[in-house]
Amino acid sequence: MNTRNWNKLSVGTAIVALVIGVTYACKDFLNTPPQGVLNEDALANASGVEGMLIAAYRSLDCSSSSVGSWGCAASNWVWGSVPSGDAHKGSNLGDQAPIFEVETYLWSAGEVQDYLNQKWSQVYEGVSRANNALRLLAKVRAEKPGEIDDAEAAGIRGEAIFLRAHYHFEAYRMWQNIPYYTENDLDYKKSNVGVDVIGSLVRDLDTAWTLLGETPRNGDVGRATKWTALAYKGRVYAYAAAKNPVYWDSALTTLREVRDSNHYALETSFDHVWTGFTALQNGKETILAFEASIKDNEPSGWNSNWGERLNFPYAPSHFACCGFHQPSFDLVDFFRVDSAGLPLAVTNPAWNNPAPQPDSLIPPSDTGQVWKGVNFIGGNMAPVDPRLDWTVGRDRVPYKDWGLHNRSWIRDASYSGPYSPKKNVHENAANAENNVGWNATQTNDVNIHIFRYADLLLLLAEADVESPSGSLAEALAIVNQIRARAGQVAQGCGKGSDATSDSVLKATYPACASDQRMAVPMIQAGTIDSLREPWALYRIGLYPSFPTQAYARAAIRYERRLELAMEGQHFFDLRRWGSDTTLNTYVGVERNRIPYFAGAVFAPRNALYPIPAIQIELSKVGTQDMLVQNPGW
Repeated sequence: MNTRNWNKLSVGTAIVALVIGVTYACKDFLNTPPQGVLNEDALANASGVEGMLIAAYRSLDCSSSSVGSWGCAASNWVWGSVPSGDAHKGSNLGDQAPIFEVETYLWSAGEVQDYLNQKWSQVYEGVSRANNALRLLAKVRAEKPGEIDDAEAAGIRGEAIFLRAHYHFEAYRMWQNIPYYTENDLDYKKSNVGVDVIGSLVRDLDTAWTLLGETPRNGDVGRATKWTALAYKGRVYAYAAAKNPVYWDSALTTLREVRDSNHYALETSFDHVWTGFTALQNGKETILAFEASIKDNEPSGWNSNWGERLNFPYAPSHFACCGFHQPSFDLVDFFRVDSAGLPLAVTNPAWNNPAPQPDSLIPPSDTGQVWKGVNFIGGNMAPVDPRLDWTVGRDRVPYKDWGLHNRSWIRDASYSGPYSPKKNVHENAANAENNVGWNATQTNDVNIHIFRYADLLLLLAEADVESPSGSLAEALAIVNQIRARAGQVAQGCGKGSDATSDSVLKATYPACASDQRMAVPMIQAGTIDSLREPWALYRIGLYPSFPTQAYARAAIRYERRLELAMEGQHFFDLRRWGSDTTLNTYVGVERNRIPYFAGAVFAPRNALYPIPAIQIELSKVGTQDMLVQNPGW
């Protein structure tokens, strides 16, 4: 749903639909009255059905807007990045304490229960809205046969069923043991025991595939198509293979079919993936994204990327708030590469032992002698993957086109480190910033990628490694394709957000006075791309081979972290891979840099998030809990 234009209709219609007769509980989902008794007569027409469907799309991000929005952000930054080693809570000790509990694996703590319930409520709100749309469609078709024709009805039904599958999949990634609801379920107190979630997801996605068209209905970019459904089905199979490896064959076949359709493609360069420039959004890499709206006459900015609004540099930066979702030292170090441009984590098992000193990948303030070929790790310029500076804000490195990142932008560097998130931040030149509400400078309409083609390709590479029918040669080609794209451009000078910051940029790096490109081409050198900027030596190389299955598995898993860092995916990947040891190793190193990690331990019960206690209580039939808590909680 195209930002600034079409999604004015999408979000606005959803709000109209809610106002005229469909009120959804943000909490206590299981206590919601049967949906069939809502004011359907007022909605029983084509516009009402469309509004109900768009309301289901709206639940891709938090629907509650003003409160309870961080636990249900579309990006899953709280659940997928913060506990994974990619990011720390950020900000300071006192703000949003439940995220501290998420990060340190204290998931039974009282305050984190509210966040868990936000996520549960959001995904099942989405399920509820999708099923409402299906029921209302059936009612209109029965009572007004000429109101919606067969082709339009098939598209509406396909989109709603796809969205229902997506929301259940989100719940599955969080809790695994979940109830599954269809439009025929009016009693919501269903058990989560013995539910064939994977089978239900596949059935819904197969149905959506048969109903949806090759292109978005009505030409509305952002709507689900049959390729969205098939891509998602491949993703489901890859997750299912974590419990039953037989699914790798199905994942391989399905993901290859999507790849071979040529419906999707990688963006030409990495800086085009997360962007506020309208011309670059909704490209061929987007499979499913939350597409927010700005400057649409909504007075509080709730239609913007509200779930991400905490994740900007603090004052005195342009954004002025709030300093959450700070990249970890471990993540920044993970972008180091060897002389061939390959990840140190792959080529040197001791890449982080002993760990580099904190701030070792922040350029020194002396830009004279220090920067004439000498740098900051062990006295030598340490080459890094160029994706580092599209992902992480580092001091004295250009922050897109906002000027140099500055330590003063960090709310409390002694608490969660010196780095800032970057992917969710719009470019100054993009005109993607909101103009209303509290701190409008920190809300935008950058597409929040829920599933993108690079993610799909790397799942296919995994399937190539794990399936008996797979091919290490194909896996190698995929990983090198991702890396070749990553080597197209690196962070350039950009410019300051105002005259003062621009003058600081040029004074610090005089070359920036004559070249203010935000993205600059890497130098092609055979199989290695390289670029020396005064703040970094960027280098990225291609793998010459995958000599063994184990080597290929490590390379693919590490590539997923590099490519998808800070996108809310890594924790769910670690869970699929059973990487308890990885997380405790990370904690053991990072506690030397982050004091509050002193007591953190990833325990077996952390394999699944606990189901919110309030949802278990609300599920009671008499004295029996229909929802059964996950093991250990």
